[in-house]
Amino acid sequence: MLLTLLLYLLMGALAGLCAGLFGVGGGVVIVPVLILAFAAQGMSPEFLTQMAIGTSLATIVLTSINSALTHHRLGNVDWPVFWRFAPGVALGVYFSAQIAARISGNALQLGFGLFGLFVAAQMGLGLQPKASRQLPSAPTLLAIGSGFGLLSGLFGIGGGSLTVPFLSWCNLTMQRAVAVSAACGIPIAVIGALSYIQVGWQCDGLPEFSSGYVYWPAFIGIGVAAAPMARVGARLAQRLPSDKLRRLFAVFLLCISLQFIYRNL
Repeated sequence: MLLTLLLYLLMGALAGLCAGLFGVGGGVVIVPVLILAFAAQGMSPEFLTQMAIGTSLATIVLTSINSALTHHRLGNVDWPVFWRFAPGVALGVYFSAQIAARISGNALQLGFGLFGLFVAAQMGLGLQPKASRQLPSAPTLLAIGSGFGLLSGLFGIGGGSLTVPFLSWCNLTMQRAVAVSAACGIPIAVIGALSYIQVGWQCDGLPEFSSGYVYWPAFIGIGVAAAPMARVGARLAQRLPSDKLRRLFAVFLLCISLQFIYRNL
């Protein structure tokens, strides 16, 4: 158990460092590494991927609350936009757990690989839509938020790679887009984690110290290390060439994504 906890601490440190250096949600790192770690521990392939996603969402609860409070204190969270967007996000992430419980781990891993290609391209090529329109109507924003919540819940991420480009395209400043995205990470993580606990509650053969599809030793180890290392990453980002670092991370994510696609086709 001690070696396992040390592994999770290392994973949390890596996820936090990447979040601080590159501005990406830790889930992009946590999910694939948890899949590999859980496989090495001998977890059943039947629920291994769902366990990685649920645990990733649980760890994002801590980081999303901290991030949202920081942005709120800076006055960057556009709360009227959040309240129009968040109900759809919450609805989408709830249904994502219901879907994930009914499809195979291989299908989820393939989906994660394809999504990883999108994030790698976005980071490596610096793809960012130009602000060219206003926010859509409340019903349209609800529907878009539901789609973003669904994808976030299926892949165990905070949703920033989807929400920030969209809100920037809708003429929110980058600071406000990032802040609203950080606030939206709270319902994604909280409802996502609770939903994965609920859908996995009756699953047979779950490991000790788990609640549904959330594995608490991994949650504790990752959560303890991620926050301080995120601050370290943020400080390093001020001193290192950010563009080159983002391209290196994009290559790293590309390799992981291609591996998941190749293994699950």
